[in-house]
Amino acid sequence: MSDEHINQFLTNKVILVTGGAGSIGSEIARQVSQYNPKQVIIFDQAESPLHELELELRSLFPGIVYHIILGDIRNRSRLVSLFDAFDIDVLFHAAAYKHVPLIERNPREAANVNMLGTALLANLALEHKVDKFVMISTDKAVNPTNVMGASKRAAEIYVQALQAKNPKGTRFITTRFGNVLGSNGSVIPHFKRQIEQGGPVTVTHQDIIRYFMTIPEACQLVLQAGTMGTGGEVFVFDMGKPVRIMDLAEKMIRLSGFKPYTDIDIKVTGLRPGEKLYEELLIDKTKTLTTHHKKIMIAKDEALKIKYVNMKFQELENAVLQMDDTAVVRVIKELVPEYISNNSVYEILDKASINGS
Repeated sequence: MSDEHINQFLTNKVILVTGGAGSIGSEIARQVSQYNPKQVIIFDQAESPLHELELELRSLFPGIVYHIILGDIRNRSRLVSLFDAFDIDVLFHAAAYKHVPLIERNPREAANVNMLGTALLANLALEHKVDKFVMISTDKAVNPTNVMGASKRAAEIYVQALQAKNPKGTRFITTRFGNVLGSNGSVIPHFKRQIEQGGPVTVTHQDIIRYFMTIPEACQLVLQAGTMGTGGEVFVFDMGKPVRIMDLAEKMIRLSGFKPYTDIDIKVTGLRPGEKLYEELLIDKTKTLTTHHKKIMIAKDEALKIKYVNMKFQELENAVLQMDDTAVVRVIKELVPEYISNNSVYEILDKASINGS
């Protein structure tokens, strides 16, 4: 896959990046800016990071036309005015809530942003004939054990169902990858702070492992997948070898000039609500296709009927309006049957379904 393909994909195009002030969204905005787009619209609800990004981009790319827009993907009228104002060609959807323990305590917000916000955005993209809609997903969407991962899987299901119903419309493409190094709230900056404070460094489990990739590499693969996608695919990135978090903690302590357990202690705190020992990138390893890019595979998932998915999303919206967290999670579990809660108050819903009650 050459730069030529990305040039054709992005040059002279109007590009919208939602969640554009976040770790992934801001890097997508930087990389997109290198391909001479017609206009780049950056949409986010985080005011200060958005302001900082605007200053950076206008300095780095003075020739690019930017529209920096403050808003929330849950706000229909705000989005309608955005789609009416611009003739968008390509949409990179990076807006999402992502922190597993926090979302486990706030499932209504995950439902609102990750699911209902995505559905609203996807429907508007289809109505306004956006050519490509590239959704950023996560390895936590695979056999999810937490609300965050399940909400992202539900968002994948929505755009795939919409694609299946409208095969000649907007091409919906999903990209799924693991943790990125140095993203907001990620483990390496967290360990660094703990080491600077003299420890202890906290690890949730002795054997927990994670896949890691740098932010620029992940975003480059998102652009590559966007060029390849013809609609309905879930692109899965080769994240390399998984890293044992305990080994990472020990290595970071040594690189800081200290001895693990002597100068700086490492404390095992126990798995957090919804947390897995390891993440998976594929729901079923047998249903994968290779691409001409060695780091990108396609996961083949059967799309659900949009009528059923819309019905579930309506039930979800009702549960959100009633402020009923348990009902929200129950609906997500019905839509994502492989979602089994782990170390969470919502395990009770799995037990109830096993008992047939």
